Amino acid sequence: MTRLNLLVVEDDPVIGKSLKQGLTEAGYDCTWSKTGEEGLSLAQGRQFDAVVLDIMLPGKSGLDVVREMRKSGILTPTILLTALGSVDERVDGLKAGADDYVVKPFALPELMARIDAVCRRAVTRPAATLQSGPVSLDLTNRRVTAGGREVDLSPTEFSLLELLLRHAGQVVTRKMLCEHLWKSDWEGTTNVIEVHVNRLRNKLDRLVPEPLIETVRGRGYAVRAT
Repeated sequence: MTRLNLLVVEDDPVIGKSLKQGLTEAGYDCTWSKTGEEGLSLAQGRQFDAVVLDIMLPGKSGLDVVREMRKSGILTPTILLTALGSVDERVDGLKAGADDYVVKPFALPELMARIDAVCRRAVTRPAATLQSGPVSLDLTNRRVTAGGREVDLSPTEFSLLELLLRHAGQVVTRKMLCEHLWKSDWEGTTNVIEVHVNRLRNKLDRLVPEPLIETVRGRGYAVRAT
């Protein structure tokens, strides 16, 4: 079975260290972040199977983090850790976009059971978002975000990015892109693709730390798999 890759965001050093150690020993890959700002940056830049997120963080709270994740199109299953046991507080967390919550103090086996449950539910959901690093494409609402900021794309640019993300880690030829965009066997020039790719690059690259689309000389284009 593939090891689940978890992000734990917890400012309490005792709880954070204990969670990282316990989850690692239980067979998970675990990254521990101590602030909401760092946790959000990690969630936007890397692919995790689930996020365990404390609500009461200094600076950017856990609720702020999960709201910004969802606004950015990041649908990673998220479990809130809360010392606040009231119904209203739990409802606020779920409305913010969390998938589940655990009230402190809690037993590690309970948390692991909840992690496994939200990950199973995520697997059965149809993929509504395509993502590579900080770039996310929401198929349902036809929104694209890069580095947490929405990007205004033309319908052609959106379709081009969709195909590249669906084949992340693979080379997509210019002919494949042409046939995807115009829905037929393409017999014309592929130079028009370069124009659309360059426009797309200009819109995305100014918002992300590294270029998303790589030109593979003589073959086509590729985006990195994450």
